[in-house]
Amino acid sequence: MTPHAEARLLADIGATYARFCVERVPGRFEHVAVLPCADYPGFTAVVQAYLDSLPAGIHPRHGAVAIANPIEGDWVRMTNRDWAFSIQEAQRQLDLTTLLVVNNFTALAMSLPRLGAEGRHQVGGGEPQSNGVIGLIGPGTGLGVSGLIPSGDRWVTLATEGGHVNFAPSDERELRILQFAWKTMPRVSAERLLSGPGLELIYHALAQAQPGAESHLATAEIVRRALAGGDSVCSETIECFCGMLGAMASDLALTLGATGGIYVGGGIVPRLGDLFDRSPFRERFEAKGRFSSFVARIPTYVLTAENPAFHGVSSLLADHVPDQEGGNPLLERVRAARESLSPAERRVANFVLDNPRTALNDPIALIAQGAEVSQPTVIRFCRSLGFQGLADFKLKLGSGLTGTLPVQRSQVRRQDSTGDLAAKVLDNTISAIMQFRETLNVEAVDRAIELLRRAKRVEFYAMGNSAVVALDAQHKLFRFRIPSVAHTDGSMLAMASELLGPDDVAVFVSSSGQPPELARAAGLAVERGAAVIAITAGQSPLARRATVCIPVEHSEDVTTFVSMISRILHLLVVDMLSVGLAVRRAGVSALASPPAAHLGAGEGQIQPAPGVLISHIA
Repeated sequence: MTPHAEARLLADIGATYARFCVERVPGRFEHVAVLPCADYPGFTAVVQAYLDSLPAGIHPRHGAVAIANPIEGDWVRMTNRDWAFSIQEAQRQLDLTTLLVVNNFTALAMSLPRLGAEGRHQVGGGEPQSNGVIGLIGPGTGLGVSGLIPSGDRWVTLATEGGHVNFAPSDERELRILQFAWKTMPRVSAERLLSGPGLELIYHALAQAQPGAESHLATAEIVRRALAGGDSVCSETIECFCGMLGAMASDLALTLGATGGIYVGGGIVPRLGDLFDRSPFRERFEAKGRFSSFVARIPTYVLTAENPAFHGVSSLLADHVPDQEGGNPLLERVRAARESLSPAERRVANFVLDNPRTALNDPIALIAQGAEVSQPTVIRFCRSLGFQGLADFKLKLGSGLTGTLPVQRSQVRRQDSTGDLAAKVLDNTISAIMQFRETLNVEAVDRAIELLRRAKRVEFYAMGNSAVVALDAQHKLFRFRIPSVAHTDGSMLAMASELLGPDDVAVFVSSSGQPPELARAAGLAVERGAAVIAITAGQSPLARRATVCIPVEHSEDVTTFVSMISRILHLLVVDMLSVGLAVRRAGVSALASPPAAHLGAGEGQIQPAPGVLISHIA
């Protein structure tokens, strides 16, 4: 195996222990250490303690960490430990070029393709289908559920909260346990019972019917007594737990169509050893009525590999860091997958391989032009490789070309220097714009432009920080000689909307779409026959009242800060509508005339056909 250019830090941090290693050769883990989390005040402290323990001369520059917590943006707050940190700040403090932080169950899922027969133990029969979907379930402190979907030469992980589905009892004993749980919780999810705390709850419920049994035992003690034998309640608890887990695993197999197998990880089942093999797990897994024969063909495995998450974070980190020769793992993936693509997608692959920097920086229109394909073909190419779209592909490509992580949301902190806070504001905005470009509802924009083109009067409605967007939009449309006005006083919105008519268009701008004043005014506008365009969150009350909604999905902490990035996205939508309106109003002759051609000093100028060139500063 080819060694990495530099040593890489790999870690798996749970609620109780943090496990670390260094990887200099792919799949070879050195200097493995386990540190108790309780001994350290935070994430950075425990990682730094491990780095300080390494022999002289070993200084990892790239790191990947699996953590027992959902990862959403830059700020991470652990649910099972009082730790919170910014990924980018931790990266700077630890002096790492790359710091990739992922959910521990995502990492565990990504480890499965790397683990051979020596890293798993099969329970029951069944044979895995090649390139079949794989399911993963892991009872521990909670209940993790994930899946792996084959996509060409790679695997795509499913980030799920499947452990929180409703628990469904399968017999009278499980119904009694459920009824016992209902005494203290109104809703019982699968995780409430299929976890470490769940084992204690099951034991407590069963002990109620056993005179003389201890009413409360810790999970570790329940497992110890069940393995030793002699404690009937503990043995029944494990038996019941394994049966419930078999039913849940079978549900997962049916949901995913997991013909590649179901894997059981977590901290509980691997400790049960032969007791799990003798348990009702496999019997309950196959007890699926009409679909029993289907699930009987699906193998079930217990993960036995030591520190399997290391394999997962190693695989994920390989997608972000150049190899020793300076190449790019993603470009190698494109090259390897080329023959499996359609002829048109292959032209995109060839263009990307020949012009990686151009593919990284150019918009989709130029990429399509360079590859001599349509823009939808570029999107299909990205999805054939397992990416959500062009933005996702570019983020991975960019990280490999630069050796750094893609731009992501970062929380500005009071202690940030001017340089740091400026970089965070820019990075957050760039990232949001790139994501918005990929999720933009072009059809909604097209319909909105058509409504504006036909309108005799356009009114803009907004409140608070969105008022500046409404005023900007009014200014642009007034330049087109369209009668327009902006209403930003909440007490006047309803009265103004009652004066609208069938030939009018009302444009509502709101980050959240929640203010009742805006929703009521939009409803009144529709009642008066006016068309309503909403630039707001897609599932909001305001969006539901609109004729056309251009969804802008970007959440910000408006309790602490005024809306910033969503305001910029809203301004971009206004620019799209303005440019589209200018292009369509009267064709080439109208574009050449002074009133319609001029967008305002400093805002750019529309050039006549054959090409429409528009530049602007928002």
